[in-house]
Amino acid sequence: LWSAQIISEIGDWFYTVAVYSLLLEYTGSAKSIALAFSLQVLPQFFASPSAGVVNDRMSRRRVMMFADFARAVIVACMLLVRGPSMVPLLYALLFLETLMWALFEPGRTATIPNITEGPDVATGSALSSITWSFNFAIGSAIGGVIAAFFGRDLVFILNAASFVISGLLIRRMQYDEPHLTDLAPFRARDLLDFHPIAEGLRYVRADGKLMATMFVKSGIGFLGANWVILPVLGREAFPLHLAGLSTDQAGTMGMSLLLGARGVGAILGPLVAGYLVGRAESRLRGAIVVAFVMSGAGYLALSRINDPWSAAAAVAFAHAGTSIAWIFSTTLLQTATEDRFRGRVFSVEFGFSVLNMSIMSTAAGAMIDRGATPFDVAALTGVVMLIPAVAWIFALRLWR
Repeated sequence: LWSAQIISEIGDWFYTVAVYSLLLEYTGSAKSIALAFSLQVLPQFFASPSAGVVNDRMSRRRVMMFADFARAVIVACMLLVRGPSMVPLLYALLFLETLMWALFEPGRTATIPNITEGPDVATGSALSSITWSFNFAIGSAIGGVIAAFFGRDLVFILNAASFVISGLLIRRMQYDEPHLTDLAPFRARDLLDFHPIAEGLRYVRADGKLMATMFVKSGIGFLGANWVILPVLGREAFPLHLAGLSTDQAGTMGMSLLLGARGVGAILGPLVAGYLVGRAESRLRGAIVVAFVMSGAGYLALSRINDPWSAAAAVAFAHAGTSIAWIFSTTLLQTATEDRFRGRVFSVEFGFSVLNMSIMSTAAGAMIDRGATPFDVAALTGVVMLIPAVAWIFALRLWR
C-alpha cells in the first residue's frame, strides 16, 4: 500500500505543475487555475456519500485497483489537449480523475487500521501522511523541471504509468477485510439507497468529539487559496531566471519552487511535532491549535516577502502547520471510528474539506482577476486561518 502511494502520488504532483502552467499559457487567467483546482477536489464533496458506501460495502482493495487503472486512462487522454480550444476537455478529464480519487482515498485511509495493530495505527497514519508530503515536494519539483525542459507530454505519460504500477502493487496485497463479514453482495442500485448514509450520519452525530475531529480538515480547507496564490506568485512574482531559460520556463520553475517548498514543510512539520508531542491524544489535540496558527503566520509573512527563497521558507512554515493538523486529526479519527463506519466517515471528512478548499480557491482566483495582488490574497488568507484556530479551541471543551 505504501509503495503504491509513493508511485501514484509522485505522478499526481508531476502533472499538477504541468496542468497549471498549461492553463496560464492558454488562458492567462487566475480563475482558470481556481476552476481546475475545484474540478480536482469539488467532485469529492458530491461523490463522498456514495464513495463511502462503496468502500464500506465492497472490497476496498478492489475499489482502489479500479480507481487506479481508470485514472491511468484518464490522465493519458490529457495528451489530446493541444490548444486553447481543448481546455474544456482538460476540465472534463480533471473532473473524472477526481471522481476516481474520491473512490480511492477513503479506501486507502480506512485500510491502514486493517494492516496495522495497536500503536502502529498511529505510526502507519503518520507514515502515510508524511509520504504524501514527500511525494508532493518531489513530484512538484521534478515535475516542474521535466515540464520546463522536456515538455508536458512526458509528464502526462509518466503520470499515467504511475497509476498502472500503483494498481498492480495493490493487487498483490493480501489482508483481511472485516467490514465484508456477513454483508450481502453489493448491487448498483445500492448507490441510491440512502439508509447506509443516514446510518453513518447518526453514528457521527451521537458523538460530539468524533464530529468535531471530523471537521478539522475543513479548517485546513480555509487555506485552499494557496492553490491559486502559489502558481501565480511563482510565475509572476518569483520566476527563477536560470541560465538559458525562457520566460515561460522560468515561471514554471518558480511555480515548482513554491509548490515544492509546500511539500518540504509538510514533511518537516509532522516529524518535528511528532517528536515533541508524542502519541498522547490530549497533546495531539492541543497541537492542532498551534498548527492552525502556524499556517496563518506563514501566509501573513509571505505577503510581505520579495525574494523567492524567503517566500519558499514562509510557504514551508505555513504548510508544516497544515500537515500537523492533517496527520494528528487523521490519527485521532482512525482510533475513534469503528471499522464498519470508516469508509463513510473518511469520505464525508474529505468531502467537507475539499468543499471549503474549492470555495476559497475560487474566491482567490476571482479576487486576483479583479485586481487584487496575490500578496493581498496571501495576507487575507493568513487572517482567515484564525477562524479554525478559534473554533478548535472551543471544540476542545468537549474533552474536559
